[in-house]
Order: sequence, then structure tokens, then C-alpha cells
Amino acid sequence: MDYILNDGQHILRVEDIYQNTLNLEAFSQMMKDPSYCYKFYWLEALVKLISEGKEQTTFSEIIDEMITNAWYSVVEYHVHLSGLNANGEVQDGLERAILQLKELTGLPGNASKAELKTKLNEYSEQLKKVKIQLTHMVPYRALAGFFGKDINPKNWDSSVRMVEYIRLFNREHETLPYILGDSISINKEVYFNPMWMRMIQGNTVAILGWIQYEKLRWLQSNNPDIPGLVYKLRSIDDNEKMRKLKKVHDLWDVIITKEKIDDVFTGQLINETKYDVDHFIPWSFVMNDELWNLMPMDSNLNSSKGNKLPKWEPFFTRFARNQYLMYTHKNDGGIEKLFRECYKDNLHSLWAIQELYRGEHDEEKFRKVLEVNMRPVYDSAKRQGYEVWGYRGT
Repeated sequence: MDYILNDGQHILRVEDIYQNTLNLEAFSQMMKDPSYCYKFYWLEALVKLISEGKEQTTFSEIIDEMITNAWYSVVEYHVHLSGLNANGEVQDGLERAILQLKELTGLPGNASKAELKTKLNEYSEQLKKVKIQLTHMVPYRALAGFFGKDINPKNWDSSVRMVEYIRLFNREHETLPYILGDSISINKEVYFNPMWMRMIQGNTVAILGWIQYEKLRWLQSNNPDIPGLVYKLRSIDDNEKMRKLKKVHDLWDVIITKEKIDDVFTGQLINETKYDVDHFIPWSFVMNDELWNLMPMDSNLNSSKGNKLPKWEPFFTRFARNQYLMYTHKNDGGIEKLFRECYKDNLHSLWAIQELYRGEHDEEKFRKVLEVNMRPVYDSAKRQGYEVWGYRGT
């Protein structure tokens, strides 16, 4: 927020441009002291709508934007936006809205924004109550930094009084990013200040980067067991570009010619011309392609396993056996070269480098090292809400 690039040549302070017209200090307070994560998504939605040239909108349209922005993180990655309460229940209203939409529609985590908007419209009545809850405080509290300490605390308890206060304040100061209309509930209008629109449109990338940084800090504190959280706020297309499985596939191609490798799930011999390399603990949780979590598996099973956790037993025992067979060949001629090529993209975990693949292990010790390090990650994914999957009832 402190600096922007104005023409690719000069770095200027935002304050130097808008200091006489806009209260940027108050704007910087819009995400201060949030009670729930949806405050970040509220401001992010406003910025995105303004960047598209919207001069006015409604609570409903903003909430729909919030839902589509958070959908992928919640549904695909099981990120809890504001953690769980003492009873294990979801605390964040935006997350509840997303889970209700998921239950109503069955849409996958990678559903497009257009698909989501269509379903939001189709199920508008069923979602109305949970959407109304998202309008109770944030639209007003987000502006608190502009008001200072002069506002009567009782005003916060009434949306009617807050709408009137916002209008009077803006009439005197003309500094608020938005004011609110007369309609009720989720149909209430939101009118954007033209000066704020120009500032936001001129600095959209920097402002969104600031919001996403603050949002990430919040989410990480509420999801301490989730690895790679920063990647779970990105689009599916961006994340797919991260996948690096080729060198591991090349390694298994050779291992399969030297060992009889059984599919972890079917128990049948892997067909060397028809197999995929996939993750035991889902990639969507670990967000990496580490060698110790990868296995050859029947291509036909990949879609049914999908984004699920295999049952720990009997599948881990079979998985560990295959990993051990790979390990026993790590110093063999051409295999050693292929194994070392995996270090760049597929072997960064210190425990795997220093304990699992180094030295001489018998099968029991190898399995123990693998289990001690994988089981906590597996259990964390299970607690986060990943569905447990068994092959044909196993």
C-alpha cells in the first residue's frame, strides 16, 4: 500500500497523489481487527467490482462475488476461513454459505465463476438467510476507520441508524469509499465514490496484493496445520502449472522393469504402459510433488480416488513396500542418475533427504521412518475434512 508504479519509471507514494482528497490512512484501517475472515473477502469483492467499472452494486452482488472468490479454497482445499468453535462447528458465515451452496448443487471445487453465479441465482431463496447474516456488521464496520471515536456506540446496533450516520458523515466530509441505499436486506444498494473509484482503479494490483497478504496472515493463523496455504488462495490454472511429475514417472518407468510393482489399491501388477504417478496424501493438501508421497497407480483409478485420502490400512503398507523397492535401487547405475534428477523438483523435505533415502535401511526401518513422518500429515488432512476413500469397500 505504501508505493505504486505510475508509469513504469517512477515510484511514488500513494499519499503524494491523493493526500488532499482521500483519507488513505482510514482506508488502510478497513481490514484492522477483523472478527471473521469474510471482512477481507468483502473488501476484495469491492475492489474487484470497482476495477470492472461498477459505479453501484448491491449487498447480494458483493456476497456472490465473495462466495466465488473463496469457493476454490474452501471446497477444494478444505480451508477454514475463521477456524472452528469449541463444538467443532464452522465459525465464518462466508464459509457456511459456501458449504450450503456445495450441499445444494454438488458443484466441484474447480467449478467456474460462471457456473457458481448461475447456481447462486438458481438457489437465491435457499441461500438468502445465510447471505443476510453476512450483511449484519461488515458493510458498516469496514468504514470504522473513517469515523474515529465520535460515533455513538449505540449506532452499531442498528443498520438503519448506521446507514443514516454514513450518509450524514459523507455529506460533511465526502471521504467515504461508499455509501448505502434505502433498500432492505441483501438488496441494499452500495454507491461508490468516484474519487475512490479512480484511486482503486489506478492501483488495483497493489491494493489486491495488500488485501491478499493480510488475508493470508489471517488464514494461516486459523489453519496452522495446513501446508502450502499461500498456494491455496490461487486459481486452479495457476496451481496446475506447479505440477512436476515427469522425472518421477521416468524413475518409476525403470523401477517397474526391475521389480514387480503391485498397484497399492488393486493389488494387481502395474501395467508399465498404463499407469499414472499420483499422490498418496492428496496434492491439494500437501501442495507439492515430493517423491516420498508419490506412487504408480492404475490410470483407471485416478479419477475415482480423486481428491480423497486412501484408508491408511491396508494401503499404506502396500505404498511403503513400493517405496522401499524404489529405495533399494537408488544406487543402481542409470537409476541413480534418475533418482538424483528428482532432487530438483521432487525432493526437498529434509527428513526424507537426511533420514529416509540416506544410509542403509532394512524394510522395517524404512517403513518406520516413512510412517513417522507421513502419518501426522495424513491425520492433519483427515481433521481438515478430507474424505477417506477405500477401493471397492476395502
